[in-house]
Amino acid sequence: MNSYYVYILLCADGITYTGITCDISRRLTEHQNGLNKRSFTYRRRPVRLIFQQQFNDVLQAIYFEKKIQKWSAQKKLALARGDFDLLQILAECRNATYYDYDPNKD
Repeated sequence: MNSYYVYILLCADGITYTGITCDISRRLTEHQNGLNKRSFTYRRRPVRLIFQQQFNDVLQAIYFEKKIQKWSAQKKLALARGDFDLLQILAECRNATYYDYDPNKD
């Protein structure tokens, strides 16, 4: 059975990068060594692995990666710290803000 990993890197400039791989050690080494000069992390090195989640199903891993790629950096950092209370607050805040300013509500 294959394993797939969704991971978050914290780049030297404070930006987060989210990715997916089947070999977390190899992928982290690739990011650190800057093997691809056109990659997002190349000019943002060094990078630090701050989160990883293992999946047995590639489709679940892809779904989760796409989901958290849309998150704010604050939400990604809260997830990485395991601060699920803050994660919930950040999710509610965004929903509440949207609701408060929804032009279609009466």
